[in-house]
Amino acid sequence: MADSLTLGRRAEATALELLRSTGWRLLDRNWRCRWGELDLVLEKDRRLLVVEVKGRRSRLRADSGAAAFDQRKRRCLARAISCWRAVHPEAERQQLQVVLALVPLSGRRRGVRWLPVHQLG
Repeated sequence: MADSLTLGRRAEATALELLRSTGWRLLDRNWRCRWGELDLVLEKDRRLLVVEVKGRRSRLRADSGAAAFDQRKRRCLARAISCWRAVHPEAERQQLQVVLALVPLSGRRRGVRWLPVHQLG
């Protein structure tokens, strides 16, 4: 059985592949600062997209990814985004969108759910 790091990387790769296929360009992957990690940071048409990826082994547990993304984690993510933008001042003027990608690890790309972070809390 694969460990959680391997499963997480597989989920990120699936989300990234889907986003690239629609024209998003990867700026950073697994970017870290003292507040946490940004799984994926992408750009398209002067828009900035930050994606928090949650992989799940079974469809029954897919919603647990959203439940695991609690208020504390959202605060840490907001701080990490601020840190990233401080390091990348050219991105300051880009419109920011943050989404949670719930990725089933069954290999079915169609099952990925994209949830805007503002709808999670």
